[in-house]
Amino acid sequence: MLQSKLFTKTRREDPKDETSKNAKLLIRAGFIYKEMAGVYALLPLGLRVVEKIKSIIREEMNKIGGQEIIMTALQRKEVWEKTGRWDDKAVDVWFKSVLQVGGEVGFGWSHEEPIADMMTNYISSFRDLPIYVYQFQTKLRNEIRAKSGIMRGREFLMKDMYSFSLGKENHDRFYEATIDAYKRIFDRVGVGEDTFVTFAAGGAFTKFSHEFQTITEGGEDVIYINRGKNIAINQEVLNEETLSNLGITRDELEEVKTAEVGNIFNFGTEKCETLGVQYKNEAGETIPVWLGSYGIGVTRLMGVLVEKFADDKGIVWPKSVAPFDAHIIVIGGEDSEAMTEAIRLTAKLESSGLEVLLDDRDRPAGEKFADADLYGIPTRIVISPKTLEEGKLEVKDRKTGEVKKMSEAELVSELGFNK
Repeated sequence: MLQSKLFTKTRREDPKDETSKNAKLLIRAGFIYKEMAGVYALLPLGLRVVEKIKSIIREEMNKIGGQEIIMTALQRKEVWEKTGRWDDKAVDVWFKSVLQVGGEVGFGWSHEEPIADMMTNYISSFRDLPIYVYQFQTKLRNEIRAKSGIMRGREFLMKDMYSFSLGKENHDRFYEATIDAYKRIFDRVGVGEDTFVTFAAGGAFTKFSHEFQTITEGGEDVIYINRGKNIAINQEVLNEETLSNLGITRDELEEVKTAEVGNIFNFGTEKCETLGVQYKNEAGETIPVWLGSYGIGVTRLMGVLVEKFADDKGIVWPKSVAPFDAHIIVIGGEDSEAMTEAIRLTAKLESSGLEVLLDDRDRPAGEKFADADLYGIPTRIVISPKTLEEGKLEVKDRKTGEVKKMSEAELVSELGFNK
């Protein structure tokens, strides 16, 4: 990818209408475009990061038996009325519309009711179960607070998975498998050590849930953790009963600010009973299905990564989700020997499966370096008349700031190992 052809533009000043670090940096670096409060478009660089995150999630969901689908954003009022969640008093984030032909539709803020209703057409016997399906879907929520950039949007991308199981034992087994899969996901995107499975209230979903909370000063939540016992409790459910059930006291807990990056809900059989999702067992008895719901905020996770790792120069992406593996900067002009060498090296790295952004622009070196720091690509490689004379490449690690002089063979070895 030639940077001169890349559809984006950097800004030196923070957008005046943003307060969150993630929105300021992602807009300045040209990863996202703000349409309105809580609503952002993904530009090519931002989309590359989102697709990397999705790929990691998809791999882990498939490992535990998930199958990918895409459901509709428009939802029928009648389905949600059956469970009482069409009422704005029960769910206060609905976007709704009246059809010209009559009747109302909702714009999907979640998909438990529609997916359960759909399953009544596919589940009738114990032989039809279990079913685990997931999707990457744009959710629409009429949030009152939309001041945290892409960490709390009115329109956002989410991975939501739904499990339909034979009985509590099978449901619990998959529920635990999903917790393990989520831990692997957060490890792979670089926040595993600071992400805690947190006991929390279920809000509009269930009475209780488990959240995955990542420690970051830019977060909106407060949780209480015990690192030694690996216990985490959301502030909203911190009481004597909860502490007693978990076998811990208040003075054993550390208060930290966090951002919720995932959640899982156990609906038991109640929702399936209401919506008629049931099966006949071997004895011919009709039994309701166990339902679980499992979410990860994809764009929210992208924002959390920016909040957590950015420095005073710009974004710092973990290698696993960076838009490119390496950023080659040419100093010396478009028709120079340095440019010829940069094009050759880019082709060599790309032939090894690496993704490379080549800054071929006719701009001052300082501007190129500032843009590179803002983009946050893990490895910066400088090719200039000086490096050609030395027979070495100047390689900078964006995370540590360390600059090394390397031979081409050393560079290829290091980048291949990191990949």
